[in-house]
Amino acid sequence: MRSGNRPGGTAGGPGRLLVAVYAIFALAAGARAGVQIATKFSDAPVAYLLSAFAAAVYVLATVALARGGRTSFRIAVAACSTELAGVLVVGTLSIADSAAFPDETVWSMYGRGYGFIPLVLPVVGLLWLRRTARRGGGSPAGGGRPVSGGV
Repeated sequence: MRSGNRPGGTAGGPGRLLVAVYAIFALAAGARAGVQIATKFSDAPVAYLLSAFAAAVYVLATVALARGGRTSFRIAVAACSTELAGVLVVGTLSIADSAAFPDETVWSMYGRGYGFIPLVLPVVGLLWLRRTARRGGGSPAGGGRPVSGGV
C-alpha cells in the first residue's frame, strides 16, 4: 500500500475501474430494459423484467462499492452474490429452455450479448471485496469492513 492512500477502500485503486464498469452496466442494462419494457413488453415480459432486475443489482453494487464502509461492504457482497447467482441460473435456463426466453436478457447465455462480462464481473467484484476486507484489517469471515472504512 502506498502512503497517502486510504486503507481498505473498495473504490480506490483498481476498485475505481470496477465501480466504473458496474456503473456502465447499470446504465446499459437499465436503458435496454427501459426501452424493451416501454416498447415491446408483451413479447417477452420475463426477459425484460430480468434485465430491469439486473440493472437494479448493478446500481446497488455500483453505489455500495463506491461508498465503502461496513454496511456498504455487506450490500456490495450481497449484490455481487445475487448477480453471480442470477447470471448462472438465467444463463443455464436460457440454454436449457430457450423457448422460455424469446428475447435475451443481460444474463442470458451467461451474458453472451455483453461479451460474457456479466459472468466475470461478480467474480471480480467478490474477489476485490475479499482483498480489500483483508487489507483493511477485516477478517475473511468477520462480518464486513473495518470501522475505519466508513459507515
